[in-house]
Amino acid sequence: MPEAESMILPPLREIRAEMNRRFDSVDSKLSAHDGRFDRLEGRLDNVRQATIGESVLGRYAVAEVEERLDAIEKRLAALEHQNGEAGA
Repeated sequence: MPEAESMILPPLREIRAEMNRRFDSVDSKLSAHDGRFDRLEGRLDNVRQATIGESVLGRYAVAEVEERLDAIEKRLAALEHQNGEAGA
């Protein structure tokens, strides 16, 4: 029976050692990928925040243009009303 152990145990130890090396390799690759994904998520968050900021800035700009157009339309209506009364 000791012969069977001496024939089986060394290959099993080699297999276990090889598996551990491969698992270590996989773990290190997964860690590298996790780091890359974390950096990408950070960049996406930055882009998302910039987009939201630009969107808000755009809304303010549009609102300002609309206010100016409303003011111009009111002045034009007032001038038209004055010219209509002057012509009558």
